[in-house]
Amino acid sequence: MATKNIMIVGVGGQGSLLASKLLGRLLVDEGFDVKVSEVHGMSQRGGSVVTYVRFGDRVYSPVIEEGEADFIVSFEKIEAARYIKDLKKGGTVIVNTQQIDPMPVIIGNTAYPSEILDEMKAKGVHVDDIDALSLAEQAGSVKACNIVLMGRLAKYFDIPKEKWEAAIEKCVKPAFIEINKKAFELGYSK
Repeated sequence: MATKNIMIVGVGGQGSLLASKLLGRLLVDEGFDVKVSEVHGMSQRGGSVVTYVRFGDRVYSPVIEEGEADFIVSFEKIEAARYIKDLKKGGTVIVNTQQIDPMPVIIGNTAYPSEILDEMKAKGVHVDDIDALSLAEQAGSVKACNIVLMGRLAKYFDIPKEKWEAAIEKCVKPAFIEINKKAFELGYSK
Protein backbone atom coordinates (compact mmCIF):
# COMPACT_ATOMS: atom_id res chain seq x y z
CA MET A 1 0.00 0.00 0.00
CA ALA A 2 1.22 3.49 -0.81
CA THR A 3 1.94 5.71 2.16
CA LYS A 4 -1.00 7.79 3.37
CA ASN A 5 -0.53 11.11 5.15
CA ILE A 6 -2.76 12.67 7.80
CA MET A 7 -2.17 15.99 9.53
CA ILE A 8 -3.97 16.76 12.78
CA VAL A 9 -3.96 20.49 13.49
CA GLY A 10 -5.40 22.56 16.29
CA VAL A 11 -4.80 24.82 19.22
CA GLY A 12 -3.01 23.70 22.36
CA GLY A 13 -5.30 21.98 24.82
CA GLN A 14 -7.81 20.62 22.30
CA GLY A 15 -6.64 17.01 22.48
CA SER A 16 -4.85 16.68 19.16
CA LEU A 17 -2.10 14.60 20.76
CA LEU A 18 -4.63 12.06 22.09
CA ALA A 19 -6.22 11.95 18.63
CA SER A 20 -2.85 11.17 17.02
CA LYS A 21 -2.12 8.53 19.67
CA LEU A 22 -5.50 6.90 18.97
CA LEU A 23 -4.97 6.98 15.23
CA GLY A 24 -1.44 5.61 15.55
CA ARG A 25 -2.61 2.77 17.83
CA LEU A 26 -5.40 1.83 15.42
CA LEU A 27 -3.09 1.77 12.40
CA VAL A 28 -0.39 -0.27 14.17
CA ASP A 29 -3.08 -2.76 15.25
CA GLU A 30 -4.13 -2.98 11.59
CA GLY A 31 -0.59 -4.04 10.67
CA PHE A 32 0.66 -0.84 9.04
CA ASP A 33 4.08 0.69 9.45
CA VAL A 34 3.25 3.96 11.23
CA LYS A 35 5.27 7.08 11.94
CA VAL A 36 3.90 9.87 14.14
CA SER A 37 5.60 13.23 14.60
CA GLU A 38 4.38 15.93 16.97
CA VAL A 39 5.15 19.59 16.43
CA HIS A 40 3.98 21.44 19.50
CA GLY A 41 4.42 25.14 18.76
CA MET A 42 3.09 27.19 21.66
CA SER A 43 0.69 24.47 22.77
CA GLN A 44 0.68 25.48 26.43
CA ARG A 45 -0.38 29.01 25.50
CA GLY A 46 -3.11 28.17 23.04
CA GLY A 47 -0.79 28.21 20.04
CA SER A 48 -0.87 26.06 16.95
CA VAL A 49 -0.24 22.32 17.39
CA VAL A 50 0.47 19.99 14.45
CA THR A 51 0.83 16.22 14.40
CA TYR A 52 1.81 14.17 11.36
CA VAL A 53 0.59 10.57 11.03
CA ARG A 54 2.00 8.57 8.10
CA PHE A 55 1.18 4.93 7.45
CA GLY A 56 1.58 2.27 4.77
CA ASP A 57 3.59 -0.85 4.00
CA ARG A 58 6.87 0.92 4.74
CA VAL A 59 7.24 4.49 6.04
CA TYR A 60 10.67 6.03 6.34
CA SER A 61 9.97 9.52 7.65
CA PRO A 62 7.30 11.01 9.92
CA VAL A 63 7.30 14.36 8.12
CA ILE A 64 4.61 15.35 5.62
CA GLU A 65 5.82 17.73 2.93
CA GLU A 66 3.75 20.64 1.61
CA GLY A 67 1.03 19.43 -0.75
CA GLU A 68 1.25 15.78 0.39
CA ALA A 69 -1.45 15.40 3.09
CA ASP A 70 -4.29 13.09 2.08
CA PHE A 71 -6.31 14.37 5.05
CA ILE A 72 -6.10 17.35 7.35
CA VAL A 73 -8.16 17.04 10.52
CA SER A 74 -8.53 20.54 11.91
CA PHE A 75 -9.82 21.26 15.39
CA GLU A 76 -10.48 24.92 14.49
CA LYS A 77 -11.24 26.89 11.30
CA ILE A 78 -8.21 29.22 11.27
CA GLU A 79 -5.92 26.22 11.77
CA ALA A 80 -7.50 24.61 8.69
CA ALA A 81 -6.72 27.74 6.67
CA ARG A 82 -3.18 27.92 8.08
CA TYR A 83 -2.30 24.39 6.87
CA ILE A 84 -4.42 24.06 3.71
CA LYS A 85 -1.26 24.45 1.59
CA ASP A 86 -0.21 21.03 2.90
CA LEU A 87 -3.28 19.26 1.49
CA LYS A 88 -2.72 17.33 -1.72
CA LYS A 89 -4.94 17.89 -4.73
CA GLY A 90 -8.01 15.74 -4.20
CA GLY A 91 -7.41 15.53 -0.44
CA THR A 92 -9.98 16.19 2.26
CA VAL A 93 -9.94 18.64 5.14
CA ILE A 94 -12.21 17.73 8.06
CA VAL A 95 -12.92 20.91 10.04
CA ASN A 96 -14.47 21.51 13.41
CA THR A 97 -16.59 24.65 12.90
CA GLN A 98 -15.62 25.91 16.36
CA GLN A 99 -14.10 29.38 16.44
CA ILE A 100 -11.23 30.04 18.84
CA ASP A 101 -10.14 33.63 18.68
CA PRO A 102 -6.38 34.09 18.31
CA MET A 103 -4.64 36.83 20.28
CA PRO A 104 -4.87 39.53 17.53
CA VAL A 105 -8.67 39.08 17.55
CA ILE A 106 -8.86 39.02 21.34
CA ILE A 107 -6.99 42.32 21.70
CA GLY A 108 -9.00 43.93 18.90
CA ASN A 109 -6.29 44.31 16.26
CA THR A 110 -8.23 42.31 13.68
CA ALA A 111 -11.54 40.51 13.14
CA TYR A 112 -11.97 36.76 12.91
CA PRO A 113 -12.25 35.90 9.20
CA SER A 114 -15.86 34.76 8.88
CA GLU A 115 -15.74 33.17 5.41
CA ILE A 116 -12.77 30.81 5.86
CA LEU A 117 -14.59 27.61 4.93
CA ASP A 118 -16.44 29.17 2.00
CA GLU A 119 -13.14 30.49 0.62
CA MET A 120 -11.58 27.01 0.81
CA LYS A 121 -14.60 25.45 -0.90
CA ALA A 122 -14.50 28.14 -3.62
CA LYS A 123 -10.90 27.07 -4.36
CA GLY A 124 -12.08 23.50 -4.97
CA VAL A 125 -10.96 22.06 -1.63
CA HIS A 126 -13.07 19.16 -0.33
CA VAL A 127 -14.16 20.53 3.06
CA ASP A 128 -16.05 18.24 5.43
CA ASP A 129 -17.18 20.61 8.19
CA ILE A 130 -18.75 19.41 11.41
CA ASP A 131 -19.85 21.06 14.64
CA ALA A 132 -17.70 18.79 16.79
CA LEU A 133 -18.17 20.96 19.89
CA SER A 134 -21.96 20.49 19.94
CA LEU A 135 -21.60 16.77 19.32
CA ALA A 136 -19.01 16.47 22.10
CA GLU A 137 -21.39 18.26 24.47
CA GLN A 138 -24.10 15.82 23.41
CA ALA A 139 -21.72 12.93 24.20
CA GLY A 140 -21.16 14.31 27.69
CA SER A 141 -17.94 16.36 27.54
CA VAL A 142 -16.69 19.31 25.47
CA LYS A 143 -13.25 17.71 25.76
CA ALA A 144 -14.39 14.92 23.41
CA CYS A 145 -14.24 17.12 20.27
CA ASN A 146 -11.08 15.29 19.28
CA ILE A 147 -12.83 11.93 19.30
CA VAL A 148 -15.84 13.34 17.40
CA LEU A 149 -13.34 14.34 14.70
CA MET A 150 -11.76 10.87 14.74
CA GLY A 151 -15.26 9.46 14.21
CA ARG A 152 -15.67 11.70 11.18
CA LEU A 153 -12.24 10.64 9.85
CA ALA A 154 -13.19 6.97 10.31
CA LYS A 155 -15.88 7.34 7.64
CA TYR A 156 -13.09 7.64 5.06
CA PHE A 157 -11.42 4.34 6.06
CA ASP A 158 -12.29 0.71 5.44
CA ILE A 159 -11.60 -0.17 9.05
CA PRO A 160 -14.61 -1.42 11.06
CA LYS A 161 -15.93 0.87 13.79
CA GLU A 162 -15.31 -1.86 16.36
CA LYS A 163 -11.57 -1.59 15.75
CA TRP A 164 -11.67 2.19 16.27
CA GLU A 165 -13.58 1.59 19.50
CA ALA A 166 -10.96 -0.95 20.60
CA ALA A 167 -8.27 1.70 20.03
CA ILE A 168 -10.30 4.14 22.15
CA GLU A 169 -10.34 1.57 24.95
CA LYS A 170 -6.53 1.28 24.73
CA CYS A 171 -5.84 5.04 24.65
CA VAL A 172 -8.42 6.63 26.94
CA LYS A 173 -8.61 6.43 30.73
CA PRO A 174 -11.30 3.91 31.80
CA ALA A 175 -13.53 6.59 33.36
CA PHE A 176 -13.87 8.34 29.99
CA ILE A 177 -14.23 5.40 27.60
CA GLU A 178 -18.03 5.51 27.29
CA ILE A 179 -18.16 9.27 26.68
CA ASN A 180 -15.47 8.92 24.03
CA LYS A 181 -17.21 5.98 22.34
CA LYS A 182 -20.40 8.04 22.20
CA ALA A 183 -18.44 11.03 20.80
CA PHE A 184 -16.87 8.76 18.17
CA GLU A 185 -20.28 7.41 17.14
CA LEU A 186 -21.76 10.92 16.87
CA GLY A 187 -18.88 12.03 14.63
CA TYR A 188 -19.18 8.89 12.53
CA SER A 189 -22.95 8.99 12.07
CA LYS A 190 -23.39 12.73 11.28
